[in-house]
Amino acid sequence: MIIKYLSFLIGIVWSYSIIKTQSVFSKKAGFIFKVLISKVSWLTFIAACYFGYKNFSIQYTIIGIVVGIILVHIGFNLLKKFLAAKFSEKNLLLAKSVLEYSLFALVIYYIFF
Repeated sequence: MIIKYLSFLIGIVWSYSIIKTQSVFSKKAGFIFKVLISKVSWLTFIAACYFGYKNFSIQYTIIGIVVGIILVHIGFNLLKKFLAAKFSEKNLLLAKSVLEYSLFALVIYYIFF
C-alpha cells in the first residue's frame, strides 16, 4: 500500500513539474513545449489523480495532490534562488537560450527524421 501511494506521489510530482516547466520558456519555445509535451503531462496528471482516486480514499488523494503541488513549487523556488546566487543573469539567459534552441532543434529533428 505504501509503494502504491509513493508511486502516486511520484506521478503527481513528475507530471506537475513538467507542466510547471512550461512557464520557464519564452513564448515561442513555450508554445512548442505546450503543444508537444505539456498536453501529455496534463493527461498524465489527470491519470495519476484518477489512479489515486481508485486506489485510495478521496481524502488521501487530495492530500497527495496538494502535497505534490506544494513540493514542486518549493523545488522551483529553491532552484531559482540557487541559480540566481550561483550564476550571473547573463549566464542564465545564455543557458536559457541554448535550451530553447535545442528544444527547437529536437522538435525539427523528430518531425523530419
